[in-house]
Amino acid sequence: MDLLNAVVALLNFVIVPAVAYGSQLAIGALGVTLVYGILRFSNFAHGDVMAFGTMVTILVTWGFQAAGVTFGPLPTALLALPFGIAACAVLVLVTDRMVYRFYREVRAKPVILVIVSIGVMFIMNGVVRFIIGPDEQRFADGARFLITARDFKDWSGLDEGLAIKSTQVLTVVTAVIVVALLFWFLNRTRTGKSMRAYSDNEDLALLSGINPERVVTVTWLIVAALATVAGVLYGLDKSFKPFTYFQLLLPIFASAIVGGLGSPLGAIAGGFLIAFSEVTVTYAWKKVLGYALPESLEPDGLVQFLSTDYKFAVSFLILLIVLLFRPTGLFRGKSV
Repeated sequence: MDLLNAVVALLNFVIVPAVAYGSQLAIGALGVTLVYGILRFSNFAHGDVMAFGTMVTILVTWGFQAAGVTFGPLPTALLALPFGIAACAVLVLVTDRMVYRFYREVRAKPVILVIVSIGVMFIMNGVVRFIIGPDEQRFADGARFLITARDFKDWSGLDEGLAIKSTQVLTVVTAVIVVALLFWFLNRTRTGKSMRAYSDNEDLALLSGINPERVVTVTWLIVAALATVAGVLYGLDKSFKPFTYFQLLLPIFASAIVGGLGSPLGAIAGGFLIAFSEVTVTYAWKKVLGYALPESLEPDGLVQFLSTDYKFAVSFLILLIVLLFRPTGLFRGKSV
């Protein structure tokens, strides 16, 4: 019985949150790896692109809620999501036309584009804070839990309860759908194949008649959709705060680099690796070990390796280790 309680506690506090968080990081990292693989630079403004798309989704959600429009047990934000994606698409396309296109045409070095994207990052961050404010915003409605701890205890007879939030299930289901659609698009459609060809060899792709501007536009549209979906899922699961999305840039980039920059499959694997590492290192294992170990061996302390305040340090440490020992990432970074 105690072993079952340990398993339930592990599911409740480690596995389920890490799977949801990993799904969010994976979708975010896919956007980063697409920009790197096709447009050849690391977009440091990606976290604030996520914040902008999420902000628009929140504002539209509030409008729907004020008008009495709901989505039943599902969050109203899902109805507002297309508006957030559209606004984010306009933002990234305008940014590309006004900023990135010039440096692309003069074939500026990637480091120049990185510096430019950092400038764009600060501007976007300021715009989002100016519009919605710097404070935490919650915009989830509908059913909060699919399974509550109390119901699970009554059903199972265990001391430990399992609580699964509807947003966690929604995150995982959405991530599966998004990843499947993206891989289908890249591998099965003519536009997706053009993007992969442009990524593999830009000059040869141009000789083959591929329109580079169309490839760039489609890439940004996909990135806007991925960024908004990732941002909204994160905000629904936790909460929305502009500075938090600025901080999310580290685990997202760590996910992309650990998996292998330019590899979509690597971005997904890296997202889950970073998520599970952050959750397991910052979780206090006292409860799980208390159930799993004999009474004489039960720990007195929390058995917590790092405080949750330092969870992003875990991403940074993993990133450093990978860059030192396997700089191409787990899946040997390559073009899309």
